[in-house]
Amino acid sequence: MSAMANAVPIVAMARGSPAACSGRCVSVRGSPAACSSRAATSFRRNAAAVGRVVNRARARRRSPIPPVAVIENPAGVTVTESAGKDDRKSSLRVDFLVIGSGISGLSYALEAAEFGKVAVVTKDVAYEGSTHYAQGGISAVIDPNDTAEEHARDTQIAGDFLCDQAAVDVVCAEGKDAVDKLVAFGCEFTRRACGSLHLAREGGHSKHRIVHAADMTGKEIERALLESARAHPNVTFYEHHAARDLVVSETLDRRRCVGAEVIRRSDGAAVTFLACCTLLACGGAGQLFPSTTNPSVSTGDGVAMAVRARADVANMEFYQFHPTSLYTGPGSVAAKKKPNENAFLVTEAVRGHGGRLFNHAGERFMSRYDDRLELAPRDVVARAIDCEIKSAAEAGIEARCVYLDVSHLPADDVLEHFPGIAAELKERGLDMTSDRIPVVPAAHYLCGGVRTDLDGQTFLDGLFACGETACTGLHGANRLASNSLLEAVVFANRAFRASVDRLANDAASLEPLFAAAEEAAAVEEIRRMAVSGGTKGNALEYDARPEWAGVMRQEVQRVMWSAAGIVRDSDTLARAEEELEGLLARCDEETRTRGECLYSQELRNLITVGLTVIKCAGMRKESRGLHYNVDYPERVESERQPTVLAGIDKDCKGETGASGGPAAGEDEKGEVKKVSFTPR
Repeated sequence: MSAMANAVPIVAMARGSPAACSGRCVSVRGSPAACSSRAATSFRRNAAAVGRVVNRARARRRSPIPPVAVIENPAGVTVTESAGKDDRKSSLRVDFLVIGSGISGLSYALEAAEFGKVAVVTKDVAYEGSTHYAQGGISAVIDPNDTAEEHARDTQIAGDFLCDQAAVDVVCAEGKDAVDKLVAFGCEFTRRACGSLHLAREGGHSKHRIVHAADMTGKEIERALLESARAHPNVTFYEHHAARDLVVSETLDRRRCVGAEVIRRSDGAAVTFLACCTLLACGGAGQLFPSTTNPSVSTGDGVAMAVRARADVANMEFYQFHPTSLYTGPGSVAAKKKPNENAFLVTEAVRGHGGRLFNHAGERFMSRYDDRLELAPRDVVARAIDCEIKSAAEAGIEARCVYLDVSHLPADDVLEHFPGIAAELKERGLDMTSDRIPVVPAAHYLCGGVRTDLDGQTFLDGLFACGETACTGLHGANRLASNSLLEAVVFANRAFRASVDRLANDAASLEPLFAAAEEAAAVEEIRRMAVSGGTKGNALEYDARPEWAGVMRQEVQRVMWSAAGIVRDSDTLARAEEELEGLLARCDEETRTRGECLYSQELRNLITVGLTVIKCAGMRKESRGLHYNVDYPERVESERQPTVLAGIDKDCKGETGASGGPAAGEDEKGEVKKVSFTPR
């Protein structure tokens, strides 16, 4: 029996209890985020061999146990844990746990379901996420006149040469296979009359390589994947379940993620999901900023949980602002649909199709900023728009937006390619075939995230990350348009293969860790019920939006836009870090005093992620890609390396860094850079 199996495991929800992660980090600037050195053995077992191992592990788990265990405590509160269908049970075991239900989570779930039971946990309805709202498409080398090398070069140029080359090569080489897989799952993309895929072109791409479904690509992908996943007998959806924190088992020689603690929104009850492999696929954190194209569920949950569990995060300073979101503020001709709506995105493909940008004076201005004009990468276009608006203000001219114009293109052609955008604008009083569209930049995509290797494995054993939650190294300092959906499918497939390997190798040894986690979950439920006087939570209380949390969220958004918007400076970043530390302390105190709810949980996650963005931005002493600091306006070659906040052990010793670079927790001179995340 292994030493790990002999050791007594300590299981903690990674949310700041004495046994849990302190949240302290050390910062690393060094080796590429997508190192492959931690990759598990290659996927070489056939399905039958894996199935035999998995079935033996399941047989051990099904050994006779009492159907009902009653645990009592001095307060007289009783918690029932059942192996049957009692919805009050405090833990649940599966083979694979997926947190999130977008393109990466569902792609992984569909593949993993062929080898075991999959639970898909999502805090809203399954389709509500960024994938559903993606307009443009998925980039892939399909055209015979295109090559993976050209796609890779475009990716590096857009990423300002900070992209991890290994990750770039993998994603560009596997692009066509990713598209074929989506088609096999039922995605119906736009095709030419001859039946071949219609390929669009977007900013930063040198070739037409964007596979799309009109201008509603994400909605079509989500539809197809959801239908396939719901039809699979091994996939179970847990909608309206909010993941609170990861469950981490600690032994003398190992830390391992064994699942997550989840709150069931219907009654506020806590359920611990235990799994051999846990995938974070929770999307980004657009709600950090006052204007974002992201849906309301994008509150950085995956990154925040990973930080509290002491996993590494990287390149958080690179937050992409999409240049052309619809401006509906004061003076706009475009009407709002509701007071607090998110920014409506006008896809990159409109500029790729020939759309032109004009300032308040009617001047086409992109020639002043880049030879590629409107087809320049997003960071260039967003800064150009920001500069035009600020320059007008400095001249005493009230100009809150610029204008995107396609009126010079044939109307039928515009309506054929962009039916969704045309319909949305029409509802707001605009005809995109004849009217100029008022646009401004809005927070759109987190290029950093939880640091992974080339198999989507994080630096916390048992934990995987994909999609916008992850930092694979692909995007570098700026994401190339339509590379996000591609990355999600490619890395979901790679993570699935590595996860099946882990299931085959680890299933038996995880039994004592699961048992300890189940006991910890039951004890925690006793504690929570004792505090609440023996009553379960309820949906109204947990889904409440307390005024204090709403006010504090607005404070967070104000701080983030001021310090970490399109243009930054060092003094404001330093002040923002202090402000966010104070807000985190206030959030924790209010939660302890008034009780936890979904909104306070999301607020805590936003502040945690905001701190990582601010800390990473403060560490980078140059301007590169999406990060522009007026105090360091030029690129610096020695700074051309990832920014890493590396999780550390309680004794503050850094973990091993990626091969080829300094150890995590050390700078190039071997000095430890500690980044304080105060224990909560």
